[in-house]
Amino acid sequence: MSTREERRAARANMPVRMFRLGEEPGDDLSAETTADERLAMVAELSARMWALTGKPVPVYSRAEMPVRVRKLGAEPVP
Repeated sequence: MSTREERRAARANMPVRMFRLGEEPGDDLSAETTADERLAMVAELSARMWALTGKPVPVYSRAEMPVRVRKLGAEPVP
């Protein structure tokens, strides 16, 4: 665990943007960022969230990934 001073120093370098209430930007970042930048954001957030759980990041092959593939327009499987 980090010391209190290390955590404070880390927060001092976090980027912060302020907006007036009701003037916040939308959630769609596609006009301001590239697909690579958005993917990097997701990767970093995922790593941080796994770190917060205290559990190891799961490791599995592509064939074992917990996903479901379906055709566009198909009804979702319950």
